[in-house]
Amino acid sequence: MAVLTLSLDDARYPPNLRERMGDDAPAQLAALGNLDLLALPKIGLFSSVRCPGHVILTTYDQAAKWRDAGRCVISGFHSPVEKECLRILLRGPQPIIICPARAIEAMRIPIELRTAFDAGRVLYLSPFAKQPRRVTKESALRRNETVAALADEAYVAHVAAGGQTALISKMLAQWGVLLV
Repeated sequence: MAVLTLSLDDARYPPNLRERMGDDAPAQLAALGNLDLLALPKIGLFSSVRCPGHVILTTYDQAAKWRDAGRCVISGFHSPVEKECLRILLRGPQPIIICPARAIEAMRIPIELRTAFDAGRVLYLSPFAKQPRRVTKESALRRNETVAALADEAYVAHVAAGGQTALISKMLAQWGVLLV
């Protein structure tokens, strides 16, 4: 399957990005998978890398509830908590939007995602066209900004003081994104 490029003037480009990010909206989005998932109500999932144990368990329970309710979840699925939530979500039938913090042009679909991807339940979406090929601190922040702008609701499992998730939480509040 080929990577599609959505430019700002493409009718499929998500209006939330332009409305919330303004001139900072990505000029292009790279997409691989079912573009119809962009039209669904989306819950953004965010968590700092370091997370207290009781928060981890609560977040896993929440992921199972989204799975059972068939809710579309969008995230970078990069932190350990987010990765485990992805594993929980893959056990259900609901749609998932994965936003890597790197270009997806040469990306291979991991075997554990292949069945869901082939069923049209997974969309890879990246604000990066060709670079970076590896995740950087800057690309992770840009990715998280994009996820936040696309989300209709957000779940912030844990915010480490002074971390990137704290910046994202402020953006969510500024944009009026409902925290669940």
